[in-house]
Amino acid sequence: MDIRNKVAIVTGAGSGIGKACALRFAKAGVRVAVTDVNPELLDPLSKEIATGSGDSLSFVADVSDTDACENVTQQVRSAWGSVDMLVANAGVQIGGSLLEATESDWNQILAVNLKGVAYSCKAVVPAMLAKGSGAIVVISSISAIVGSRGMAIYDMSKAGVLALTRNLATEFGQEGIRVNAVCPGNTITDFHINRMAKQGVTVEQIREMTTGYGLLGRAAEPREIANAVYFLASDEASFITGHTLIVDGGFSITGRA
Repeated sequence: MDIRNKVAIVTGAGSGIGKACALRFAKAGVRVAVTDVNPELLDPLSKEIATGSGDSLSFVADVSDTDACENVTQQVRSAWGSVDMLVANAGVQIGGSLLEATESDWNQILAVNLKGVAYSCKAVVPAMLAKGSGAIVVISSISAIVGSRGMAIYDMSKAGVLALTRNLATEFGQEGIRVNAVCPGNTITDFHINRMAKQGVTVEQIREMTTGYGLLGRAAEPREIANAVYFLASDEASFITGHTLIVDGGFSITGRA
């Protein structure tokens, strides 16, 4: 597998799974353009990539803004000539049942988790069509596959991007563009670490709390999800498209949390 000098865009790369993906791709020699709505997260990431001799560009961009997505793609093409891969990772998590969800909750979930993924894909597809090849990996969630209480609109948004994945794979497969999705299970990300820290819970305590999850008896680390994403984006997965890869430590087999 030789993907050195290829170009990837990773959205929501400032932390968690997105950050792990950016680092994994950079480690393989891929030039990585990272985007996030939080500018404070991008500089440390760029420095970490550079420390490993990686090459990166950073953009403060909101995926719910279609013009922002287009602008990122145009700047990446101007700097590096092409876009070979997209990891559509940016998302928000809003809890609450259908009866509890507010109009604001609906708007934010749809804008980022559904439209944001669609806008990100729409922005890169022309570049991939021009080259006659490309790989898109959409980050969904195990919540799109297995029902859970109190997460109605989040689960719905993550299921929606699976339909988008299948549609794009059907639409552009003949043009050499592969589109797949990853559904992570419980993963110990910065989001969970920061939220629990406010309650005085440490990372090690979070790991203890998630002992027994799935068939492997633990939650995932972001790098483990990133490895699956990297595989689907790479030429090692050259005959895989329209697929949903569940990376949940076997949780969906038993439903055991």
